[in-house]
Amino acid sequence: MSAQKKDLLDEAERLRAEGRPEEARERLLALTAEYPHDAEVAYRTAWIHDVLGLEAEAVTYYERCLAKPELSTEDRRGALLGLGSTYRILGRYGQAVEILRRGVEEFPEDGALRTFLSMALFNTGEHHEAMRLLLELTAATSDDPHVQGYRRAIEHYAKDLHETV
Repeated sequence: MSAQKKDLLDEAERLRAEGRPEEARERLLALTAEYPHDAEVAYRTAWIHDVLGLEAEAVTYYERCLAKPELSTEDRRGALLGLGSTYRILGRYGQAVEILRRGVEEFPEDGALRTFLSMALFNTGEHHEAMRLLLELTAATSDDPHVQGYRRAIEHYAKDLHETV
């Protein structure tokens, strides 16, 4: 990454952190015009649009950055979650499920991706799978001793909530 581009990205991040996201957006849009094929610039531009509640505008930048192999692992994780969540907010539930499933496949340990996938699955009427994901996540990550006391049972029933004796 060139020093100039890094400085401009850092400036945009500083503006966002200072509560000036519109100015950060202006800087990032200028950077996008200068570096239209840069994955990191596209990712940051998508993210600032989400911050501002401009989800429809964020989609193009998320899709652009995910098409680039040079996107860092952490940025790819964030972009998959961001795009999936954005699709869901826009009512594009099938696309949300598709992207979030890809995210869970690539980053199976990421509970946030699994949580957002469960929400998108709920929106598509796949309630059983949505509930299974959430129950498995709860059993695996909860610090609540009462939940942990029933962890095996929760994990067992998560596979089939219709199971009875």
